Amino acid sequence: MASLLTDPPVDASQRPRSPRDAGQRFRRALLLMVMTLVVPGSAQLVMGRRRTGRVALRIWLGLLVTGLLLLGLGLVFDTLIWRLLTSDLVLSTARLLLMALAIGWAYLFVDAWRLGDPMSLRRKQRLAMVGVNGVLCFSVAGSLLFASHLVTVNKDLMGGLFADGHAVGAHEGRFNVLLLGGDSGADRWGLRPDSIQVASIDAETGKTVLLGLPRNMLNFPFPDGSVMDAQFPDGYDCGAQCELNSLATWAYDHPDLFPGSEDPGVDATIQGVEGITGLDINYYAMVNMRGFEQLVDAVGGIELNVREDIPIGGGAAGQTGTVEAGRRTLDGYEALWFARSRMSSDDYSRMARQKCVIDAMVRQLDPQTVLLNFQDIAEASKALVSTDLPRGEVGKFIDLALKARSHPIRTVSFVPPLVSTSEPDIDLIHDKVQTVIERSEGKGAPAKKAVERTPAPAQTSTTGGSVGSMKAGYGANQADDLSAVC
Repeated sequence: MASLLTDPPVDASQRPRSPRDAGQRFRRALLLMVMTLVVPGSAQLVMGRRRTGRVALRIWLGLLVTGLLLLGLGLVFDTLIWRLLTSDLVLSTARLLLMALAIGWAYLFVDAWRLGDPMSLRRKQRLAMVGVNGVLCFSVAGSLLFASHLVTVNKDLMGGLFADGHAVGAHEGRFNVLLLGGDSGADRWGLRPDSIQVASIDAETGKTVLLGLPRNMLNFPFPDGSVMDAQFPDGYDCGAQCELNSLATWAYDHPDLFPGSEDPGVDATIQGVEGITGLDINYYAMVNMRGFEQLVDAVGGIELNVREDIPIGGGAAGQTGTVEAGRRTLDGYEALWFARSRMSSDDYSRMARQKCVIDAMVRQLDPQTVLLNFQDIAEASKALVSTDLPRGEVGKFIDLALKARSHPIRTVSFVPPLVSTSEPDIDLIHDKVQTVIERSEGKGAPAKKAVERTPAPAQTSTTGGSVGSMKAGYGANQADDLSAVC
C-alpha cells in the first residue's frame, strides 16, 4: 500500500503504458478516495500536502471526540441532547458548521481525485474515477447539507411555535398547563374548544395528573380580582349558553376588557379553569385536531385499545365510517375520530377516550421515533399547537415529559357522578384536585380517596368505547393509572 501512495510522479510522456502500471495507478487513486471518505485529510498527508491534511485531520478528530463526548453525556443525562436541540445558539452554530463541513469535505474529495493523477489513467479509468468522485462528493456533502436543512427546520419550528415571553416558575412545586383542543377553521379555531384539560406536572419528578373539565360546565366562579370575576362576581352567568367552552367567545366579544392581551379568549378560559380547579395556570397549549391527525400520521400511527366500534362522522352528514374494535395501530384519521366521536356516546365517554389518546402519545412517542420522523413531525407541529410556552423552557418540559414516561398518569374528571356539571360543588372540586395531586406525590391516605381509585381489572363493560358508563363513572376519567383502563 505504501508504494501505491508514495511513487513519485513522472512526466506524462515517460509513463509506462503497461496494463499492470495503469491498474496500480487506478487502485492508488481509488484508495485516496476511500481514505478521504473514512478519515478526511489522510490522503493529503500521505501524498505530501501535510498542511492541508493536518488541518482536515485535526478538525475531523475534534468533531469525532466532541460527538462521542456528547453521546456519552447524553446517555448519562437524558435531556442534554434535547436541550441542545432547542437552543437557538446551538442550532445556528450547528447549521453553519454542517454547511462548512459539506464544502470542506467536497473540496477534499476533489483534491484527492487530483492527487490521484487522473490524466495518467486510461480513458475508462478516468471516467470511473470521475463517477466515484461525483458519487462521494454528492452523497457526503448532500447528507451534510440535508442535516443542515433539518437543523434549520428545527430552528424555524422553535421560533414559530414557542413564545419569546418570560418563564413562569412552578406553583407549589408543580407546573400546571392548560390543554385546549378544537377544530381549525375561521369559525372554530380558538373559539369553543371541544376538549379542556389541565396537566399538573411535578417540577422534579415529572409525575403527571390529568384534570378533565367538561365543556358544558355551568355556574362556576373566577379567581378573586381577575377580569372575569369583576364581570361575574356571582359566577359565570352570561344570560345564555354560559358554558365553560363559551368563555372564549364571550371574551372575543369584549376585547376591551383585556388590554394588551394576545388572545382574550384564552385568558378568559384560563381564569375560568383557575376558578374551577383552584390551581394557578403556568402555560397553555391549544391543540388543533387537524394538526393532531397529521402528527399521528407523521409518527406512523399510535396503538390504541378500541373497546368497541367507534362511529366516524356526525351532524347532518351522519355516520360515514367506523373505527373498528380491537387493539390496533390507528392512523391519524382514525385516531382523531376515536378521540372526538360522540355518536352513540356522550361527552364524558369522549373525555375518557381523549385521555387514553394522551396516554398513548406519552408512552409511544420516544426520542428515537421523534428523531427518525423529525421533519414530518415538525411540519405537523406547525399546524398542531399554539402555545405561550417560552423557548427557553422547552428543554425543561422535554425533561419532564421523559420522566413522566416512567410514572403512571393519574386522572380525575369533574363529571357525573362525581360532580354535577350544572351546579358544580367547587369546594369538592378543589378538594379532589389536592387529593389526586397528593396521591400522585405519594402523600395522603388511599383509603379516603375512593373516587380516584382505578377501576378493578374485572370491570369490562363499556359505553361509547370507554370502560364504565356515565352512571358509574368512566374508568379513564377517574384512575390512579391511566394505562390500566385504556
